[in-house]
Amino acid sequence: MKNLLKPLTPTALALSLVISASVTAAPSKILFGSCGHQDKNIPIFNAINKEQGDLFIFLGDNIYGDTNDMDVLADKYQRLGAKPGFKTLKAQTPIIAMWDDHDYGQNDAGREYPHKEQSRQIMLNFWDEPVNSARRTRPDGIYTSYMYGENEQTIQVIMPDLRWNRDALNHVSELEYYTKRKLNNQGPYSPSEVKGASMLGEAQWQWLEQELKKPAAIKLIASSLQLLPDFTGWESWANFPEDRNRLFALIKKHKVNGVVIISGDTHWGEISKYQQNLDYPLIEMTSSGLTEKWKDVSPNKHRVGNFTHNVNYGDLSIDWQQTDPTISLKLKGVDGEVIMQSDFSLSSISPYK
Repeated sequence: MKNLLKPLTPTALALSLVISASVTAAPSKILFGSCGHQDKNIPIFNAINKEQGDLFIFLGDNIYGDTNDMDVLADKYQRLGAKPGFKTLKAQTPIIAMWDDHDYGQNDAGREYPHKEQSRQIMLNFWDEPVNSARRTRPDGIYTSYMYGENEQTIQVIMPDLRWNRDALNHVSELEYYTKRKLNNQGPYSPSEVKGASMLGEAQWQWLEQELKKPAAIKLIASSLQLLPDFTGWESWANFPEDRNRLFALIKKHKVNGVVIISGDTHWGEISKYQQNLDYPLIEMTSSGLTEKWKDVSPNKHRVGNFTHNVNYGDLSIDWQQTDPTISLKLKGVDGEVIMQSDFSLSSISPYK
């Protein structure tokens, strides 16, 4: 097994510390994306690198590992790392990353995946996670958060781990999938009917509640799966309704201002907006994928405008110079062109005093 638990080199550790120091100021431009296949060309990196963002967030499916062989998994990360566009991005832009199923290890895998401990170390080594990081040893996943900025100009990025603890998915029958779901561009999953079924697990929920209570002007939830769409039949928060409802309830209970959501996974891009039993609208931009496309886009009653199944990346920009900062969410294509956009003021998502 090659370099499975190899610690960071002094150079890599120094680089990670430099990156951490370089993003202490509140970012004005956060770029993000998901679903990039290591064996394909990734020309969209050229547009991303021209942006010179303050931060790039990899939301998951950053490679397509899909293996029980840890040598194979490690090699696939190295194929991504060898791409010139990725090298440029890593050299000029701070990067943070979460996994989804394909870089976790297997399609739609959850807590049952037998190699998650080895996969964790391979993943964190590739992303230059410090050797003393809690993400390397925490017994229930690689969830984490980052705080940037100070005073009135702060962004907290919260990255839940939706794989390590995830309970079993609820499948429909093969007959129902082919006679009903597939015809409506929907996947084979349904909301879990098991009481207490969760993606996060209780320990991560306790952590997440404490993170939501920390003061920050913008709370950016970077989710590897879609959060707001009610039902697609594919993997999403909607398959675990207790989790989804618990998050909404915590936002209200603790009067959490400034929540914005970004997500990946779907192989299409869209904007969703949701305000049922909430005191302000939650807005989610799904960016997927950097290489992957899916033409049979599922229905989403919370979708704002149209969708795209062309390759894309996300751009969250904040104008901190305004008294009431403007937040601009853009989905951009392979040449950096704007495909869709949503602009709103910070005050419009900050009703609590």
